[in-house]
Amino acid sequence: MRILIAEDEVATAKALKVLLEKVKYSVDIVHTGTDAWDYVSGSNYDVVVLDIMMPGMSGLDVLINMRKNQIKTPVLMLTAKAELEDRVAGLDAGADDYLPKPFATSELIARVKALGRRSENYNDTVQEIGNLILDGNRYEMRVGERAVTLTNKEYQLMELFVTHPGFVFSTDHLMEKIWGLDTDSEVDVVWTTIGYVRKKLRSIDADVEIKTIRGAGYSLEVITC
Repeated sequence: MRILIAEDEVATAKALKVLLEKVKYSVDIVHTGTDAWDYVSGSNYDVVVLDIMMPGMSGLDVLINMRKNQIKTPVLMLTAKAELEDRVAGLDAGADDYLPKPFATSELIARVKALGRRSENYNDTVQEIGNLILDGNRYEMRVGERAVTLTNKEYQLMELFVTHPGFVFSTDHLMEKIWGLDTDSEVDVVWTTIGYVRKKLRSIDADVEIKTIRGAGYSLEVITC
């Protein structure tokens, strides 16, 4: 699941990014409302966490723009302003949930997970293609009794492929979708990760493979005899 956190307190945003990445989410962070709007209008997220008070553009204005432009991504408003009128304003503007600061990190993660299940991009935790089972509870792939554990990025990569079998993803698309817009990683991290996943698929005798489509990108396909 891909999350955008818009929070002007840099330390808080980084801490939230670490917490959410521990549960295998891909997280982008921004610190101004202007950047939040640029990110959310130019990319697809499963959940957006918005602080109301941000420089450039308020979180409320970002939310209003999202709904005006038919961006239906679930939004969690995260703010120190807990007065009733602020909660009502956020919910009236189209927020899906509201969490005032200070908050328990376990509650934030639970709320993000709940909102993720509402997302149009939400996928079941356990998915199958061919003889392969991709298990989001254990972060592993398995075929019969054979199983292999996946890293955060490997799981996100396979989740994207399994939910879009046969679809060709460019390297740039994978870079943006899995590593995020604010990543410091170079593009070769995509090739390296795909290489690791291919080895793991072979190690469990999966009948699916990540094929290279010359000049276009990569596609997950079931191997037919």
